[in-house]
Amino acid sequence: MTAAGMPLPRWAWTAGDGRQSADHDTLSQAKALVPTRYDGFVPSNDAALRYGLALNDAGFFWESHEVLEAVWKAAPQGGRDRILLRACIQVANANLKRKMSRANALRKLLREALADLTEFEMRQATGSAASFAATFNSQALRAVIAKQSQAADETPSRFASDYATKYIFLAA
Repeated sequence: MTAAGMPLPRWAWTAGDGRQSADHDTLSQAKALVPTRYDGFVPSNDAALRYGLALNDAGFFWESHEVLEAVWKAAPQGGRDRILLRACIQVANANLKRKMSRANALRKLLREALADLTEFEMRQATGSAASFAATFNSQALRAVIAKQSQAADETPSRFASDYATKYIFLAA
């Protein structure tokens, strides 16, 4: 069980791993928790958000992307939550590319995540103190991504799981 109280998928899906598809039954349960639209902000304690972040931390990168994308789609347009979610989706994708040993795609996605964090940090903080954007440590994520970008440049053949970006210490 994850912190969000939902079970992890039965397997982590990666294109080309021989499985037909992801564990859609488990993912549909998480996506069902996402409202049609969040009212003003994405709460930092939102179950679907927490589950998406926990999936990434547990090595379910494609699944994390899917759940976080559902949250992103429901987040208020133009808001800081939406920008931060976009960065987190890029990180999940980067972790998947790392797992697939696709160094160029990994570096590109990490650059895109850093660009999203720059946009996020430039936006004035408004709205609720309980929002995802207000409680998430973007500077810590930036530092982790920068370190991983450097590791990808220095050791492109090394894609060990200890280089995967995790949120466990970043999200309050």
